[in-house]
Amino acid sequence: MSAATTAGTREALGTREALGTREAPGTREAPGTHEAPGTRAGRTAGGVRGAIARRVPALLRETGFRRYWCGQTISMFGDQVSSIALPLVAVLTLQATAAQMGLLAALVWLPSLLLGVHAGVLADRLGHWRALMIVADVGRAVLLASIPVCYALGVLTVWQLYGVALGTGVFSVLFTVCQPTLFVSLVPGDAYLEGNSLLYGSRALSFTGGPGAGGVLVELLGAPFAVIADALSFLGSAFFLGRVHVTEPRPEAPGPGAITAGARFIKGSPVVRWSLLSVSLINFFNFVFFALFVLYATRSLHVRPGLLGLVLGAGAIGGVLGALATKRLSARFGTGRLYTASCLVFTAPMALVPLAGGPEPVVLVMLFAAEFVSGFGVMALDICIGSIYAAVVPDRLMSRVMGAFQAVNYGTRPLGALTGGFLGTVLGLRPTLWIAAIGGMAGFAVLLASPLPRFRLPSGS
Repeated sequence: MSAATTAGTREALGTREALGTREAPGTREAPGTHEAPGTRAGRTAGGVRGAIARRVPALLRETGFRRYWCGQTISMFGDQVSSIALPLVAVLTLQATAAQMGLLAALVWLPSLLLGVHAGVLADRLGHWRALMIVADVGRAVLLASIPVCYALGVLTVWQLYGVALGTGVFSVLFTVCQPTLFVSLVPGDAYLEGNSLLYGSRALSFTGGPGAGGVLVELLGAPFAVIADALSFLGSAFFLGRVHVTEPRPEAPGPGAITAGARFIKGSPVVRWSLLSVSLINFFNFVFFALFVLYATRSLHVRPGLLGLVLGAGAIGGVLGALATKRLSARFGTGRLYTASCLVFTAPMALVPLAGGPEPVVLVMLFAAEFVSGFGVMALDICIGSIYAAVVPDRLMSRVMGAFQAVNYGTRPLGALTGGFLGTVLGLRPTLWIAAIGGMAGFAVLLASPLPRFRLPSGS
């Protein structure tokens, strides 16, 4: 899609406040708070404040985005706590079987497959995307809070966990389809990469500290009460979203073809269509891989679970570095070319896992390298594609496009996990991991003939 076409399909940037139109930091003085500007003390204080302000990313000096970012950062860390605590509620508290654990994981993603398209239509029809995100946050907080309450009352069952998993999945779909519209309403077009880098940087940091914090909370409080941390994080997100003031796009008027509008846009946009094909292939084989990874690492490679967690947490630092480097790499090589390369950098290191063997230190180094390099790749991939979509998808279609995209992309995840379990049983763990590693790299290969390697973000889009 050309820059001209992109510019023509989006709302004029004048409907959103550009970074350059706001008052520069430090140009306003609070009455009576410091010395006269001409004094040495005044100049020193102003210089210190100016130096600090220059080190803070421009978007974080914008009140609306800063509040949005704070809410999402809190929520991401809470999610990582639950990623450990919720499965441990099933395993340790309710003695869940392998089949029950598989169903619990599938229920989280099932709403994306079934409701993604309809949630996007609903969001674009109603408008008020920020308000819908607050509803989703509060709904997830209430559902998660029911777990420790019911445990304390002695009535917690695995069926309730199923209900919480399904319900939080539904609210997550609603939140996810609304998020891109709020993002482009808050962030000027020339700052999409910076905005996504900040958000995904928080996500990468949550991967390094969140699971460890979850493990500590489980040890101190027990798994059911550790889930409270995630419930509180959703309330924190809702609080900050409630303090964001932004002009949102006008909601879409009712009309024929609303449900299929997102799918039609994807079909007609080579950039979005090829990226969806690529990332769906990657996600499918990625979930084939991770359905067996922990089992293979602990049983075949004989890595102790605690040591495995430390290695993976340390390896996640690669994701932090990826988030920090993406903006600079994109400026040098182009966003589309970086996205294409990131698809390979994310998937190729998976081959180190079935390749690992020998003394334990060698195995641990290979697992660390796989996680580190793959983490770098996935962060660059996510930041680039989020910025590309923000540029090429019209605001009025954003939720419907993301709903259709989510239905396909996230819908591959439970299918991949089930396929991984089946192939692991029939072929064995190591051969299946090789299939997953090679298959994931197919997501890179399909992009070579697409427009994405040549894509650059339109200037000021």
